[in-house]
Amino acid sequence: MAGIVGIRSHVATLTFNRPEKRNALGDIVTPALREMLLLLEADPEVRVVVLTGAGKAFCVGGDVKGMGSGAPDDRSLDDKIRALQHRQQTLTLRLFEMPKPTIAALPGAAAGAGMSIALACDLRVGAASAFFAPGFGAIGLSGDYGGSWHLTQIVGPAKAKEIYFTGRRVHAEEALALGLLNEVVPDEDLQARTAELAAQIAGGPPLAIRYMKQNINRAMQADFKTCLNWEADRLVRVAQTDDHKEAVRAFIEKRPPEFRGK
Repeated sequence: MAGIVGIRSHVATLTFNRPEKRNALGDIVTPALREMLLLLEADPEVRVVVLTGAGKAFCVGGDVKGMGSGAPDDRSLDDKIRALQHRQQTLTLRLFEMPKPTIAALPGAAAGAGMSIALACDLRVGAASAFFAPGFGAIGLSGDYGGSWHLTQIVGPAKAKEIYFTGRRVHAEEALALGLLNEVVPDEDLQARTAELAAQIAGGPPLAIRYMKQNINRAMQADFKTCLNWEADRLVRVAQTDDHKEAVRAFIEKRPPEFRGK
């Protein structure tokens, strides 16, 4: 299943906890993940969300051995499409649009939909043994949960097509060079480094960081003039906050600011 492993210093850690299946998704894991994301988004004490996997994998996507073993699905094709669209919107779209920064910590494989989930996070820290693998072609599928969109945004269409068409593994150092990972650390340092990075971000101004995320997400889709207008709107709004006033006082007084998200 997926469960919160505590909230500490405004950082919530959400763990895929099915190590015997390399954290494969299923009818228990994915609904739990969706529910947890909603709860964390609404929790005012949470400023950063870390998503990771128990054991030696992040998440290997769907449980292939369980595919086709359930009851026959008699829904129409359109109903099946709408159902998948809803599942995607309530998972990876929610991660992408969540107003709080998200960090994926990869102890090992991020494959299939697990790769899509990792790419939907804002930042990714990988252990030296981590790797990405789309995996869809190996089971005759084309991909879901937005992995092809995020991969194309990060590495460009030609490289994205190569990775998807071949289904090959992208190991940690190549992933770092391509921008799929922000950092690579020794396996034993993954948890500590991720916690350090999350704490650093959680110590920043929550409202300003929320607007930064909105601005950067919008920059992936909108034209320059639109982005300029939105930047102006967000900056003027956040300039009215207590956090901005506190940051100015702290700068003048040469001390660290204490942000309250107000």
